[in-house]
Amino acid sequence: MLYTHTTQVPDDVKTTFEWHEHKGSFRRLMPPWENVEEVRSDPTLEDGSERIFRFPMGPIKLQWIARHKGYNPPHAFEDDMIKGPFKSWHHVHAFIENDDGTCRVEDTVNFNVPLGALGRLVAGRSVHKRIHRMFTARGNRLTRDIARHKEFKHIARKKILIAGSSGLIGRQLVAFLDTGGHEVWRLVRRTPKKGAQELQWDPANGRLDASSVEGFDAVIHLGGAGIGDKRWSKARMELIQTSRTESTALLAKTLASLKKKPEVFLVASAIGFYGNRGDEELTESSSAGEGYLSETCIAWEAAAQPAKDAGIRTLHSRTAGIVLDATGGGLGKMLLPAKMGAGGPIGRGKQWLSWISMDDEIYAMHHLLMTEGCEGAYNLVAPEAVRQKKFAKVLGKVLRRPAFIPTPPFGVWILFGKMGVTLTTDSGRVIPSRLEELGYRFEHTTLEPALRDTLGMWR
Repeated sequence: MLYTHTTQVPDDVKTTFEWHEHKGSFRRLMPPWENVEEVRSDPTLEDGSERIFRFPMGPIKLQWIARHKGYNPPHAFEDDMIKGPFKSWHHVHAFIENDDGTCRVEDTVNFNVPLGALGRLVAGRSVHKRIHRMFTARGNRLTRDIARHKEFKHIARKKILIAGSSGLIGRQLVAFLDTGGHEVWRLVRRTPKKGAQELQWDPANGRLDASSVEGFDAVIHLGGAGIGDKRWSKARMELIQTSRTESTALLAKTLASLKKKPEVFLVASAIGFYGNRGDEELTESSSAGEGYLSETCIAWEAAAQPAKDAGIRTLHSRTAGIVLDATGGGLGKMLLPAKMGAGGPIGRGKQWLSWISMDDEIYAMHHLLMTEGCEGAYNLVAPEAVRQKKFAKVLGKVLRRPAFIPTPPFGVWILFGKMGVTLTTDSGRVIPSRLEELGYRFEHTTLEPALRDTLGMWR
């Protein structure tokens, strides 16, 4: 069986081929709705190199071993499936120059499903559809990433240290920055892996070797205990706050003490800063709200003050309550009930939800890092907040499921406690005023196209 796909890329052949040679390209090319785990990968695409990963196939995870060959930079490379779900799989990646200096990537896949003619009859159509969804997503990510990197091509590549790199946002940010040619290091709590670009710290006990973080151009801190991972006991609420404030303060004080300080320090924050504000439109100039989430965000941002006082350009990315990613976060928790037709309004559904697509989250952070002069707080939200009732309706439409059965807040309380009620019923109509003033161009301004892109459910 044969499948072909062409992607038009807004840059030259050399740049596009080099993008694929970076390790982060694997993460960026994987369909955003599939929780793919990379087991091992060789550092190049040269003949004989391998990449091993696991991916979901219904209720089980299958292993795929791909071995590269046909390495001909910057024109082509190939890979064969050595182990996986197909009887055979041969993929040719060809990079062809267009007349205007841009290029196109032509993917050609020759594959066979198990059981021969019977397999083609039973599964051929569904397999072809799944492959097409995958390559459509790959093409979208590739063209967007290349275009975003091209915007700042004139600026020198940076040496970047990231804390919280294993989280939902961190994984994608590391991969995106890597494909742009930046030197990305991870700040981790565990023992660093041999040969990996990792540094160790122990924020819970206030330990960070200052000499190890000398010489970075940018430091990004995304870490902290998950807000929506567990019920909010008193101990959990204290951990959520201290895991953010103590680690941020440690980093800020350490960076401030360096002889060669980083140019920029980007610290994650959240729109929980504004609290439960009903229909009020909230911009970065709006006052802080009241309650636990507001208090946490206020303390979180204040912990970075030593870096700011030392002259380091300090940024706070106040991220939306829902970053659209099908593999986790708020949307990940919504998908199962929504697919079962139980994803209706919570209460009356009039509370405002501010959201952002994963790609816009990553691209906005990159835009802030690379734009000299910008500092302070920025709302990382899409321009169009929606009421929760509309969010449920649009998600149901994309999934082709009903979305009218309401869930009372009391039911949320029983299942998830105070955490669930706060996260699902608080209202935050947040506007990305400063981001738009900075000239940031959103990939997704409205909800339905963003959800379709995230879930691979294009019309």
